[in-house]
Amino acid sequence: MNAPQRKPIAAAAHMGRLMGDYFLDLDEASRTGSRKVAWCTSVGPAELLRAMGYVVYFPENHGAVLGSSRCATDLIPVANALGYSPDICSYLTSDIGAYLKGTTPLSKAYPQIQRVPKPDVLVYNTNQCRDVQDWFGWYARELKVPCIGITSPRSVIDVEAGPVEDVARQIEALVPTLEQVAGTRLDIDRLRETVALSRQCSDLWGEVLATAAHRPAPLTFFDGTIHMGPAVCLRGTPQALAYYRELLVEMKQRIADGVAAVERERLRLYWEGMPVWGRLRQHSELFASQRTAVVASTYCSSWVFKAFDGTDPFRSMARAYLQLFIVRDEAYKERYLQEMLERFGVDGILYHDAKTCPNNSNNRYGLPQRLEARTGVPSLVISGDLNDMRCVSDEQTRINVEAFVEQLMERA
Repeated sequence: MNAPQRKPIAAAAHMGRLMGDYFLDLDEASRTGSRKVAWCTSVGPAELLRAMGYVVYFPENHGAVLGSSRCATDLIPVANALGYSPDICSYLTSDIGAYLKGTTPLSKAYPQIQRVPKPDVLVYNTNQCRDVQDWFGWYARELKVPCIGITSPRSVIDVEAGPVEDVARQIEALVPTLEQVAGTRLDIDRLRETVALSRQCSDLWGEVLATAAHRPAPLTFFDGTIHMGPAVCLRGTPQALAYYRELLVEMKQRIADGVAAVERERLRLYWEGMPVWGRLRQHSELFASQRTAVVASTYCSSWVFKAFDGTDPFRSMARAYLQLFIVRDEAYKERYLQEMLERFGVDGILYHDAKTCPNNSNNRYGLPQRLEARTGVPSLVISGDLNDMRCVSDEQTRINVEAFVEQLMERA
């Protein structure tokens, strides 16, 4: 079968420049000491850090770069030799392995960058998983810098029934340490502005993802994993808004022109779980060869924060971080997935059972069976991992996907 034709997104050139500027700016701040550097988890209080003048680095983003550049598998054993289990987060083990070996794929993309930026402070939020606290704690001991954070509740039934106040107080409690490290006081008006910018970024990113509800879809989950970069790393900045405005215009033009991300789209799938970073292109081409568009995902939508409100920054940040899919109880997850399947006109749902990411693998406790009984939408589970490609069987994935597509076509 001929390889499917990939339809490049023109705005990708803008994103490449934007992300390049971001990494080079981080490197300059770290090398010269001109500004303080804060490391932050991907759904941590980045708005607070930006408002206080920190340049913000996201180790989870670096973990994704390690995975997509396919060097993570060689680095994970370095952390394993230090005592970290091969069963824990492969973002963590590949990132620590890269640090211990003194390497980063950023150097290949940007020769000026020799290493990831050294932090002045590390700030975590355990809303996604406990591993980030231990991950940042290791660096705090290694680099002898302060490590502070937020301990979020899990399996939240009602976000408003106490958890918001709890997390809001925890965010406020970060301020004295951040002020001490930064050598400046928090400007509440600047925080309000930054939170408002994050809300605008979130809304635009959500609009971009929503265009995939159109038939044929103008972009896929695999496009989303790339173009979510500014929503993760640059939310709270005007640059992110400019990028998503451009991308949204392009997606709307694709719809007007009838341009499909997958030629002659015949089936539509939902991806639940983490990407397999080392197989993004391969998986994109596999589904495209089956004329199947993976049109939506929980993962890309995790950076759509509808709760941000510049008039109430601390509580709205707490609310946004607690509304995250991964934080919620099983009943909420079932309702959310049912709504997404209906909104995007999905024929099937694919669960990625990531070996080292149990918190983002939702196939292990009966959710696929309950959701299929509720919606009638069949599912497929793919075994793999986000970064450790030793857990991935390409041939098994191909055979299972082809069989699943055949099954869905028989139902059509």
